[in-house]
Amino acid sequence: MTDIVATNETILVVGGGISGMTAAIEAAECGKDVILVEKAPSLGGRVSQLYKYFPKLCFPTCGLEINQRRMKANKNLHILTLSEVTNIAGDSGNFTATVKTAPRYVNENCTACGACGDAVTAEVDNPFNYNLDKIKAAYLPHNMAHPQRYVIDPSIIGTDEAEKAKTACKYDAIDLDMQETTMDLNVGAIVWATGWKPYDAAKIQPYGYDRFDNVITSVEFERMMDAFGPTGGKLLRPSDGKEAKNIAFIQCAGSRDRNHLTHCSRICCMASLKQTTYLTEQYGDDEEAKASIYYIDIRAIDRFEDFYQKVQDDPKVSFIKSKVANITLDEESGNPVLHGVDTEGYHRYSNPHDLVVLAIGMTPNVDISEIASGVSTDSSGFIQVNVDNGGIFAAGCASNALDVNRSVQSATAATLHSIQVVNKVSAAEA
Repeated sequence: MTDIVATNETILVVGGGISGMTAAIEAAECGKDVILVEKAPSLGGRVSQLYKYFPKLCFPTCGLEINQRRMKANKNLHILTLSEVTNIAGDSGNFTATVKTAPRYVNENCTACGACGDAVTAEVDNPFNYNLDKIKAAYLPHNMAHPQRYVIDPSIIGTDEAEKAKTACKYDAIDLDMQETTMDLNVGAIVWATGWKPYDAAKIQPYGYDRFDNVITSVEFERMMDAFGPTGGKLLRPSDGKEAKNIAFIQCAGSRDRNHLTHCSRICCMASLKQTTYLTEQYGDDEEAKASIYYIDIRAIDRFEDFYQKVQDDPKVSFIKSKVANITLDEESGNPVLHGVDTEGYHRYSNPHDLVVLAIGMTPNVDISEIASGVSTDSSGFIQVNVDNGGIFAAGCASNALDVNRSVQSATAATLHSIQVVNKVSAAEA
């Protein structure tokens, strides 16, 4: 790895999802020296795991490819993957950030030819598919991975499997002696873009996510639709592999609930509305294919009202105004059965479905209070953007539950603030 030189005119971007990529690119294209730190083996974050965006229903590979080309063309940008910021000391214009980097066991000679992956037989859970399937222990994180470089899972280091990978490589790219490293970076401003993680659905006990195979989360459903996902792009029930045609979507799964997340996660309604369109894509005019959305109220903000109306007009989609009380299992069919009260008419229901999708809530991916002191957060742990956090600026879902569009806007704002800080440093030293 090329030695990285950082100064108090350098901007550190923490997190390589859509917000972090945006912030890093825009700062670098303004001529600033930027270091982008990402804990995963490649950039892209949650966006890279989506099947489609809304409201245009286009694939995320388009936006990722454009950003990757911009990154490759900019010499001001330095990328550290498999890296985490473990501590931040100092203040605006003069931070010291401690960065820990885990070994990839694959160096920059890698051409992503795949020979190492072909050579090994050991498998590990596939984090890109939310551990719904397995992947070889020598793997490319996903097709659009940047950097386009393989990873050796640490579980096989010291075994014959690792030696197989090394022997198979024609480019001397496998380095099994790589060790964890730690470095201190002096930077002037920090953009905190560590993103979000799905709320733990197993904590919502009445819904049985940890007990019933055919209750899954919205992010898992997204991966199922992808041709490179765990089911090869088919909507198949985890319990028996049969096609799922009668699908229930439960809104506010963990959100707006004093027992779980008190905040509205904002994206969930639109995510479920988008996912109902996947049924038509999968099954066409098949009359058996139908979606039922169980909701408290639908929050289709701004221009997305038109998209909401389009879904309402779809005869295959039903809206049930109800907070589902609990889910039981029909042992014979394997169907989850939803129980509750439809508040439009106030009648009780017990509705069986092939598959239940929980529109799971968003929580901050990292607790910044464990890394940097003096940063103001709200009751949910999101960094407040309307207060002075001393040269640390939140971007994207580190600041709030945001969709992709607002995350990008947020990243641009954070970038401008960080540029102002390093510009002041530069002026003071001139």
